[in-house]
Amino acid sequence: MRVEILGQERRRRWGDAKKLDVVMSIGLDGATVTEVAHRHDVSRQQIYAWRHELKKKGLQSWLGLSEQFRAFC
Repeated sequence: MRVEILGQERRRRWGDAKKLDVVMSIGLDGATVTEVAHRHDVSRQQIYAWRHELKKKGLQSWLGLSEQFRAFC
């Protein structure tokens, strides 16, 4: 099989604030990881990796707060 690349593909850079925004949008209005991934044009695995990375960086408290908030909604 031959694959032809038509243009230059660039990697996008995501800051911690944007990653946190994407990760925290899971569950809002019933949004699943798959739906959020499609909305932001990333893979589901990328979102899970971001969640792990954010927890490692100490932003875990923000993630915990969002999960607690969703429990009350």
